[in-house]
Amino acid sequence: MSDLLPSATADQPALQGPTSESTGTSGGNASLWSDARKQLIRNPIFVLSSLYILVVGSMAIFPTLWTDQDPRDCLISRSRQPPQDGHPFGFNILGCDYYSHAIYGAQPSLSIAIGATVGIVLIGGILGLLAGYYGGWADTIISRVVDIFLSLPFLLGALVFLTVVKVQNILTITMVLVILGWTTIARVMRGAVLSAKNLDYVLAARSLGAGNVRIMLRHILPNAVAPVTVLATIALGSFVAAEATLTFLGVGLQPPEESWGIMITDHQVYFLEAPWLLIFPTTLLIGTVLSFILMGDALRDALDPKMR
Repeated sequence: MSDLLPSATADQPALQGPTSESTGTSGGNASLWSDARKQLIRNPIFVLSSLYILVVGSMAIFPTLWTDQDPRDCLISRSRQPPQDGHPFGFNILGCDYYSHAIYGAQPSLSIAIGATVGIVLIGGILGLLAGYYGGWADTIISRVVDIFLSLPFLLGALVFLTVVKVQNILTITMVLVILGWTTIARVMRGAVLSAKNLDYVLAARSLGAGNVRIMLRHILPNAVAPVTVLATIALGSFVAAEATLTFLGVGLQPPEESWGIMITDHQVYFLEAPWLLIFPTTLLIGTVLSFILMGDALRDALDPKMR
C-alpha cells in the first residue's frame, strides 16, 4: 500500500493538517470543515467523482435496481455474442449476461476496498496517534515496526501471504491488504500529532488537568484527522485496483465469485475477437479508481488552508 499512496517521512506528514492559525480551537476546526464542504460543493470534479461513486455504490448495495438478469443464467449457445437489445454488454464465454456480471461484480471489489480502508485507518491511526503523542520508547518501537513493514514490497507481500493461506476470499484478501497497508496512515497520523501536540490550546488543556486520553481524543485527533481522511479516500481507489491486480495474478478472488478483476482475467485472451469483454469491466474499474483519487485530491485542496 505504501507504494500506492503518497509517501511521508517519519517526522513530516505527506499532507499538512490544520495549523494553529487555522484551527486553534474545536470551533476553528469545525470552521475548517465547513469551509471545505462549501469549496467541495463548488468543485465540479469532486461532484462528478462523487456521483460516479454513488452510482457504483448503488450497484454494489442494490444490484437488482440495475438489472433483473441472473448473472448465473447461462446458455453456451450465446457465448461471446456482442451487445444487443436487452443485453447492453453482450454475453461472456459461458453465455451469461455480461451486464449483470458487471453490476454484481461491484460488490466484492467495493467490500474489499471499504473493509481494508477501515482497517488501515483504525490500526494506522491508533498506532500513529500513540507514537506521536507519547514519543520515547513507544514512538521508537512503533516506528521500527513501520519500517519493517515498509521494507516488504506491497505486491510481493500480498502474493506470498495469499499463496501461503491458500484461501482467497473477501475476508482473507481484506486482511492481507490491511496488514500491508496501515503503515502510511500511521506515519501521516504521527506527523500530524507531532505538529499539533505542542500547540497553545493543547498545552492549556494539559495545564488545566486534562488527562492524556481526553487531550488525544478531544484536542489532537480532530486536528490530525484531515490528512488521514484524504489518504483514506485515495486508499479506497488503490484497494479496488489492488483486488483486481491480485485476481489477475491468480491469488485474488476466484470463480464462481463475481468481480471486475475476475471478468478481466477470464476474458483477456478474447480481446481481439470480442473486445467488449475486456473494455466494459476495465472501464468500470478505471472509472472507480480514478474517481476515488480525484475525490482525494479535491479533499486535500479543500482541507489545506495553504491551497486557498
